[in-house]
Formats: sequence, C-alpha cells, structure tokens
Amino acid sequence: MGTEQVRSHYADLARAADRGTSCCDASGRDAFGAGLYEDGQIAGLPIGAARASLGCGNPPAVADLAAGESVLDLGSGGGIDVLLSARRVGPGGHVYGLDMTDEMLELAGRHAAEAGATNVTLLKGHIEAVPLPAASVDVVISNCVLNLSPDKAAVLAEIARVLRPGGRVGLSDVVAEDRLSPAQRADRGNRVGCVAGALSVREYVDGLRTAGLADAGVTFTHEIADGIHGATVRAVKPPAGRR
Repeated sequence: MGTEQVRSHYADLARAADRGTSCCDASGRDAFGAGLYEDGQIAGLPIGAARASLGCGNPPAVADLAAGESVLDLGSGGGIDVLLSARRVGPGGHVYGLDMTDEMLELAGRHAAEAGATNVTLLKGHIEAVPLPAASVDVVISNCVLNLSPDKAAVLAEIARVLRPGGRVGLSDVVAEDRLSPAQRADRGNRVGCVAGALSVREYVDGLRTAGLADAGVTFTHEIADGIHGATVRAVKPPAGRR
C-alpha cells in the first residue's frame, strides 16, 4: 500500500468515525480498536476518540508514561493515544500528535478540545520526516502505524533522532514471526486487512539497533492471523557517552 493509498484510506476512516461508525469492521474488532484498552482507562474520553481508534494495542501503557514527560505519537489518528498520554504526563508534560491526514488531524483537534487537553500539539507531516528538532522528546509511541510505512528504516532513524539521550520507545505494532517469508506476510495482510508490510521480530530488533537504539525487544500480545501478531516494541536511546 503506497503512501497516498494509506492517506486516502485513513481519510475515509476519519469520515466514517465522524459519522458515528466504527473504524474497524466486524472481522477486526478483536484485534484492533478501542476494545484493546481497559474500560476504566478510556472512561471520560470523547466517545469519538474511542470510535476512531484503529490501533492494535495500548502504547501509553507500554511506554509507562510519567508526569512531566514530553511524548510524540507517530500516526496519531483520531487522538485516543494523544489524550491518554496527555492525562498521564499531566500539565507539566506535553504530547505531540503527528499525522499526515487532514481529516484525522481535524478529528483529533475536536477531540482534544472536547477533552480540555491543553498540553497537546497536533502536527501535520510524515513519520519518515518528523517536523520536530533533534533530542526534543522523552518518549515516542505509535499504534499500528509503522507497519504501513514504505520506509521503515527512515522511521526508526527519525525516532532515534527526536529522542533525548536516555529516552525510550513504546510501540504497539503488527509484527510477523521470523518463520514467515515476505510473500507469506503480504498474503496474510491482504486477507486480514489493516495490516501491510509487517516486519518480522528479527527485522524489527535489527532495525532498532541499526538506528542507534538499545535494549530492543518485541513481545507478542495477540494473534491477528497465522504467524502475524499484535505486539509491543520497546527500546531506549542510550545516554550520552554510552553506545
């Protein structure tokens, strides 16, 4: 799926969520969407933010966010993870939501206003070229977005660039078992939907290390298709002077 196809697809999903329709079809509701969050966690959020959820996990929890931290959400969509992160980091922290789709940014902006989230900035751009300075955030999160990128090495390099030394990565993504060939992954992705270009565990870990990140690890959370899983991905940017 090319970048323009992805943008168009998610613009359609934003419009569907705006009409009150869930972004995930019946076949994807157990593997994607707001059902992957605990009820108490999303209580009080705008209902539209939950309805627009397209992710395969719960990255604010994966990243174990703390008060006062600055956070970047790559592919922030309708804003559910931006709003959850804003709650966790509190008024002393800040959350940036980056998306390339005008319709999603508009939707997320309305949800942020409805939630009264004043520690949020929404940015338009591509995850392969993040419009933030180097070493500007403590944490990078993302929810089922990296698998859609045509240039994953560029995304991982950008994550490493924008993180401060000692910063960390807490992603939810679709990841393949090492036993599957690229052709097998593509076939399963085409049949399941919402999945494209998933990296294998080894490719993910190697990519994070090549980007300059350390302590990289992938943990499967739930099966999406044979050999394809929702997963948590963690890594850290080494402190200055450590390799």
